[in-house]
Parts: sequence; C-alpha cells; structure tokens
Amino acid sequence: MIEVGPLKDRIQYVFVTALLAALGVLPHRWRVPLAGWFATWILAPILGWRRRIGGNLDHAMPDLPAAKRRELLRTVPDNLGRLFMELFSPKDMQSIVANTPFTGAGAEALKAAMADGKAVICVSGHFGNYDVFRSAAIQHGGDVAGLFRPLNNKLIHARYIAAISAVGGKLFSRGRQGFAGMIRHLQGGGLMALLIDQHMNRGERLTFFDQPAFTAISAGQMALKYEALLFPVYGIRQPDGLSYVIEVEAQVPASDAVTMTQALNDSLEAQVRAHPEQWLWTHRRWKDRTKATGSPKAKTK
Repeated sequence: MIEVGPLKDRIQYVFVTALLAALGVLPHRWRVPLAGWFATWILAPILGWRRRIGGNLDHAMPDLPAAKRRELLRTVPDNLGRLFMELFSPKDMQSIVANTPFTGAGAEALKAAMADGKAVICVSGHFGNYDVFRSAAIQHGGDVAGLFRPLNNKLIHARYIAAISAVGGKLFSRGRQGFAGMIRHLQGGGLMALLIDQHMNRGERLTFFDQPAFTAISAGQMALKYEALLFPVYGIRQPDGLSYVIEVEAQVPASDAVTMTQALNDSLEAQVRAHPEQWLWTHRRWKDRTKATGSPKAKTK
C-alpha cells in the first residue's frame, strides 16, 4: 500500500499524472519534444531551474561565453523534459533502444564480458538518457541491475519505479539492503549500472570541473574487491532529439578506489564539456560538506 503523503505531494502527483495523460495521447516523436518545450518555458521559470543552472555554470565554467550560457539555460531544461517523458514511456523507448548502437573503445570488451558472464560495473551520470544503456544491455542478453534513490514524493516514486521496472532487470534501492543485493549480483557475474555524479556527504573529496566534489568511491571499491570490470558508459542524445548512441569508454584500469573514481569523474566531465546541454545542471553537485551535514564550522583561535 502506498503511503499518502502531505498535500504538496498529492498536488505534485496529480500534476504529473495529468501531464503524462495529456502527452500520452500523442505519438512518441511529438510527445518527447513537447515535454522538452514544456520544461523549458513553463517549469524552468516556475521552479527556479534557470537560476540553479546558471549558478552551476558560473561555478564550473566561469569562462563560458555569454551566448552559450543563455543557450544552455534553454537546452538543459529541454533535455530534462525529454528525459522525464522517456523514462515514463518505456514501451516506446524499447524500439529506439533496439536500434541504438554500442560505440567507443570499450564496446567490444563490454559485450565480451557480458557474453562470458563476468562481473561488470558500468558507471555514468545524470547525462543524456542514463537508462538507455541499461535497457540496451538487457536487450543484448546481459544480467543487468540498476541502483536508484527513492524519490521524496512516495506517490510519484511508485509510478516512477513501475516505469523503469518495465525495462526489465533487477533494481536495488540505495541503502544497506540494496548494497547487499548489489554485491550478490556482482558475485553472480552480473552487470551493475551506477550513477556517481551526486554530492555524497561521506564521499571522497575529489574534483569535478576542477572544483572539489565529494564523490562516492563504492564503484571502485566493489570493482577491486569482486574483480569486476569497470567501464564509463553514456547514452548520448543525437541531434534529432530522439535517438541515441551508447558510448562505452575504455575500461578503467585497476589501481585504487580513489584513483579509479577520479578517472570516472574526469570521463564524465569530458562528456559534459562536449555535450553540456545533456547534463543535469540543476543538481547541487558542489555542495560544501560542512553545510550539507549541518556541522558547525571550526572556530579560528
């Protein structure tokens, strides 16, 4: 039974349900760009996305030309709106994913690892459509599992989980129980798909866009402990706004968890620099750890 949340959650749920129902009557090729338009011109101003996007751009890329900055204030919400509609349109995405090619220096090695039943960890970020790879790997016969963070709105979360579960494969919730499931999955020779671009209070102080970024190093730790191959993987939206290419970069060499995770951060940064409109710049990626934890700042003597 789904717990009925506060009035705000119920209003959000009704809005999301109505929006999905209204757009759901349209063909996929119209529905997705219309969702992008709605996010750009309706949601972004109301929800303050432009301010957050602009602030992150100024922090990460202070030398960005003004014209490109203005462009990204439009195109980042557009990609977010398209992604939202795609995540809630799993049946329509199946045919698109079936025609999505695997490219990149690590593509053949990844396919071989899946065919041989080797433990694999594929890492991406909130970039392009991060669920395209999971869906494609399942269609290629991979034993695939994903990790998710429960949404704050329990009503929307239930619908979201139902949608991404339709792709197939296993799903583990972030937390102790989910982590135990991930370990069992890897030990059984499965493939684990992870996103690592959210601020983690207890993460390592690594860098992202030359700025301190607290990052979970669990992907590197698990790769070392369970002898899993580690690949950066990205579902990159193509110029038509609807199709994708899956880019599998070369395997991250085994060294230590911090070095391997920094390599993953550097990989994602390069992709974001190449396609900045496809990353979720609304995240508070560079939160100060002290402020995030609520701990008092050390006093100077």
